[in-house]
Formats: sequence, C-alpha cells, structure tokens
Amino acid sequence: MYINLLGDIYIEMCKEKRKTVLPLTVLSNDIIDNDPISQDVALSLYKDMLLGRCFEDMCAQMYYRGKMFGFVHLYNGQEAVSTGVIQLLNSDDYVCSTYRDHVHALSKGVHPKYVMAELFGKETGCSKGRGGSMHIFSAKHNFLGGFAFIGEGIPVALGASFQSVYKKQILNSNSVLNVTVCFFGDGTTNNGQFFECLNMSVLWKLPIIFVVENNQWAIGMAHHRSTSLPEIHQKAQAFGLPGIEVDGMDVLAIRNVAKKAIARARSGKGPTLIEALTYRFRGHSLADPDELRSKEEKNVWLARDPIKTFKSYMIKNQLVDSNVLNLAELEIKKDVQHSVDFALSSPEPNIDELKKYLFADN
Repeated sequence: MYINLLGDIYIEMCKEKRKTVLPLTVLSNDIIDNDPISQDVALSLYKDMLLGRCFEDMCAQMYYRGKMFGFVHLYNGQEAVSTGVIQLLNSDDYVCSTYRDHVHALSKGVHPKYVMAELFGKETGCSKGRGGSMHIFSAKHNFLGGFAFIGEGIPVALGASFQSVYKKQILNSNSVLNVTVCFFGDGTTNNGQFFECLNMSVLWKLPIIFVVENNQWAIGMAHHRSTSLPEIHQKAQAFGLPGIEVDGMDVLAIRNVAKKAIARARSGKGPTLIEALTYRFRGHSLADPDELRSKEEKNVWLARDPIKTFKSYMIKNQLVDSNVLNLAELEIKKDVQHSVDFALSSPEPNIDELKKYLFADN
C-alpha cells in the first residue's frame, strides 16, 4: 500500500534525524482504489477546498492591512483533510477544532461572512466578535469551537459524543447516533488529554473520530524530534481502537478513510484515530517569519498542493469540465469578497454589553 510505504519512508527519516520530512511525489490516487464519485460530489469537494484557500488568502491580506488583530493561524495546504472528513457528516453531527479553525467552520456550513466578521471582531460575527480567530463557534451548525490551547478541544468533543450515546441508551431516543469529529495537530498527541480521551472513548464505545492533522511541525518543533513514536496512528493500538494513516494531501483518500470511520461510529462500534499526513504552506501564524523549515521541504510539499492536484485529477478523468471549474472559482472569489464587505460594514460590539455572553441565557 502507498500509505504504508509513505509511513516507512517517514519513520526512516525520523531514525536518521533528518531535519526535513519529505513526502512521496506520487499521488495516492494512482495507487489506491478510491470509490467512484459523481460530478456533483467532485465539484462540491473542489469548491469546499477552494473556499477554504481563498478565504485564508484573504485573511492574510486583511491581517497585514490591520483589519485583524492578535494571532491568526491559517490552514493553507491542509484543505483536503477538512473537506474530506466534514463533507461526509450530517448537519446534526459535531465538529471540534483547534486555533486553526476557520476552514473547519466553513466546511461545517458556517457562512463565510459570519466567520470573517468574527475575525474583524464585529457584532455580526459567529461568536459576536468576542472570540476572534481562535474561538470560532456556531451552535446552529454544531461547531463546538476553536480552542487556543492544544488539547483543550478533545475532552469537549468527547462530551459531545457521550451525550449522543446517553440520549440513545438512557433517554431512549430513536434517532441515529450523532458522530463527533475532533481535529488536532501532531504536537497535541504528546499531551495527557489525548491519551485519557482515547482510553475513555474505547471504554464507552463513543461515536467519535480523532483526526490528527500531522503537518510535521508543532509551531517550531519538528514532529520527529518531539515524540518517541513518530507514527501517531500506532498509538491507537494501546487503547484498542483502529489507527489509520492516510495521505492528507489527497481529498479522495481522506474521504474513503473517513467514510468507513463515520459508518463505524454511527453503528455503535466506537471510535477511530486517523492520522492525516499533511503540511501547512504558511508559517505557524501570520506573525511567524517561517524561517525554521527548509526551502527544499516546503517546495516538495507545495508541489503536492491538494487543490491543484484534485483539479488536475478531475480534468484528466473528465469528471468536471474546466469551464465549470473556472466559473466556480469566480463565484467563490466573489463570495469571499462579499464576506469582507459584510465585515467592514458591520457594527462594533457595544462596550455596555461587555459581559453579555459570559453566561447562557435562561
């Protein structure tokens, strides 16, 4: 299998204490048999990834123009992971994110204008301007929020998955189990919450999927330098849940793995750990000069841009006409520009309502 080979190469590099971790340049689509997808599904996947990329590029522009403040962490390069997983969920399923949360929220259905307004600190933002970049939240979309500190979201996601089981087993709900997907980075997997929650999820057979977005770097710490077992998916074995490694630059590979994990969770068979090998194209945050990663490493991963790769795949296999893709790109760029216009014209929060959202309304 391609993924196993990728893992073998990765672990050998770690053993040799290489400073750069490079992926294979072969596309997993060429080796792994993906389930066939329709034109509508292919176009939906492409548009969702492209929306994430265009939105984040616009965020960078607005940040450097002084429209956003604080730390802003962009998702460029990792879009296949968000799209490949979240597009398979139902509207009443849950998603829990990290401080790199904008694109997860977009994939879950939060409108770009409400996310952008939140980044601008406006009253019309999805968190009423009180959360900012690292605390995107939407109760309407069952988006449990971004969390500024690593590992914070995992217990919250565990609680969401527990209530789904509780409703069915204790309250005798006739609805199917709601699935919770919890995203976090490779650095988080060295924290206690990760291990504690893996253990609890198996004990209670919770309908939760742990998605490790292994982008090779925890801020400025290379992954292979910070853990005794670089292959994170193997850590699942200690707790008795499936651990799967997948090419995080291939939306179809992600989608196939996620589809099986979601079906397993919804049928009551318990959790799955997915390690998606991916890469962030920008620095840790927009305040990061990104001088620690080698040019060679960046260029090899950039050559496997998940959006460009999937576009080429669709055209090559005659899934979607290039004119349709061009129109979709124009539409998305207009939507992103509209989100900026909406944010700019939105009111600032009222200083008299500073404490308004500290507690839930009765």
